[in-house]
Amino acid sequence: MTTTEALAFIEHHGVVLQSARGRVPSLAEAIAGERIRGSWWGHPKSHEIFAVTQVVSDHPDVLVCKLVDGKVTFVHKRLWPALVKLASRFEIAELAKVWEEHTSSGKHLARKQPFPQWVPPDTRRAARTLSVVEAEKLLSVLW
Repeated sequence: MTTTEALAFIEHHGVVLQSARGRVPSLAEAIAGERIRGSWWGHPKSHEIFAVTQVVSDHPDVLVCKLVDGKVTFVHKRLWPALVKLASRFEIAELAKVWEEHTSSGKHLARKQPFPQWVPPDTRRAARTLSVVEAEKLLSVLW
């Protein structure tokens, strides 16, 4: 799967888990083309999964957070207004933007930007015009 195909997959589904199993699709399994038993690191397509998820994680149209069951979750930009509208229904930590930084010493540091600091102004405006019912419909996969 190319990164373009992965981004289209995320846009289509709206909310996608990076690799875990849950009530939304798993990008790792979509890349693998099959259900993954155990860790995806042991899968023959592990290098492809890693490369694609790294690019997707850095894409400006993708929020990386821990929205679904505390697991790394990709949320496409088209759903950000619904997240803002219904933010009170989530734990604040679930809506934080998360990422890893690689230091010059080789360490990986987990970083996060709290909600709503990461929310762009156009998303805030769109959330104000979105009805609760519309937001619930957009995020129905989460309930």
